[in-house]
Amino acid sequence: MSNVLIQKYNVPGPRYTSYPTVPYWQDDTFSLDAWKQTLRQSFIESNATEGMSLYIHLPFCESLCTFCGCHKKVTKRHAEVEAPYIAAVLKEWSLYCELLPQKPMIREIHLGGGTPTYFSVEHLQQLIRGILAHADVADQHEFSFEGHPNSTSREHLQALYDLGFRRVSFGVQDYSLKVQKAIHRIQPFENVANVTHWAREIGYDSISHDLVFGLPFQELDDVLFTIDQTNQLLPDRLAFYSYAHVPWIKGNGQRGFKDHDVPKDAMKRKLYEAGKQKLLDHGYVEIGMDHFALKTDPMYQSFLQGQLHRNFMGYTASKTQVMIGLGVSAISDSWYSFAQNEKVLEDYYARLENNEIPVFRGHVLTTEDLKIRQHILNLMCQFETSWQDPKQSFKELPQVLQQLEEMQQDQLLEIGDKSIRVKEQGKAFVRNICMAFDLRMKRRVPNNQIFSMTI
Repeated sequence: MSNVLIQKYNVPGPRYTSYPTVPYWQDDTFSLDAWKQTLRQSFIESNATEGMSLYIHLPFCESLCTFCGCHKKVTKRHAEVEAPYIAAVLKEWSLYCELLPQKPMIREIHLGGGTPTYFSVEHLQQLIRGILAHADVADQHEFSFEGHPNSTSREHLQALYDLGFRRVSFGVQDYSLKVQKAIHRIQPFENVANVTHWAREIGYDSISHDLVFGLPFQELDDVLFTIDQTNQLLPDRLAFYSYAHVPWIKGNGQRGFKDHDVPKDAMKRKLYEAGKQKLLDHGYVEIGMDHFALKTDPMYQSFLQGQLHRNFMGYTASKTQVMIGLGVSAISDSWYSFAQNEKVLEDYYARLENNEIPVFRGHVLTTEDLKIRQHILNLMCQFETSWQDPKQSFKELPQVLQQLEEMQQDQLLEIGDKSIRVKEQGKAFVRNICMAFDLRMKRRVPNNQIFSMTI
């Protein structure tokens, strides 16, 4: 990849798990009543045919990983925090079930964190059984969870499998000890191998590993070693994504190393390209941004069939119009609006004690938002989009295409009569391509950096 292109396009930009992105939500037009109204509307439109997704945020960790930008709470006091939190999440779910006009049909559940396997087997069973007691389960459902290799037991894997979970993602990041020390995430290869083998023996259909490039002190040999170790286990899916260096965000812990310790620009891209080539050599196929799958995995089939979807849970193999986020800081999506829960645990609990859905901010999408959202979703999931249907056009589309002409000259994409297709060499710049559609960001350019770098 040309260093000139890297220098040219390596700018701060969103990862586009939504549009508009969170910093550009228009809170002054949002209300809890508006969220409830759009949720009911979307639920009526889609529950019988698609079902709905649940993202459940389990925020607790025993130690702070300094690469992580997620909302979490570090404590070893399991007995004090587990039971009250499970009770609160189930209370929130009951408030939603009272709001919905009929029994929900669940297609997807994803447990994220934090560290979901921080919780005991018994509490996770209580959580999932409590959720499913008020819902039907779709025939083609996908239940998944994030597992920390150091804290995921065989009992965790078996119990969640018995409850319908068939997909698990293990956070690996990097196998180099110096990198692990820098990010405060020490986990031997043997631990990852154990949980991967256990999951296979139990019967999980899809096992995923998360790898990160651009971590502090990470060098080319570290990435190649990590990929070689990963290929010994051959997980069904891989996320090989860029470390988001955002030390200005409160509470993310990215202050245990200096800015110059983090690989940048051409060196960072070299880490990705070398790792990617090794993955391709072992039979993985690139699907979406920074994601890979074996051809036997359902995610690859979904990509081929044009059914890949992206939301606040990341890439999913199927689309649901409604996604409800449960737990502190969780984000919900009715397609027509977004809503985020209280970020402070005590505030989250207080709202629930008052029998209130604990949403504190959000955004109601305009007609323009909905059109742009679909174009960005198409680009992120299929590396192409079109406006053959006049309903997918919008007033400022000519200016967007004019901005993309330079990227076409740089051989990153092709602009057709009523379509755009990202070229192979342009996939690394898909965030930049999406930014050309991001009218909200163009109209209110930030005065300081609020996103990680795109390359």
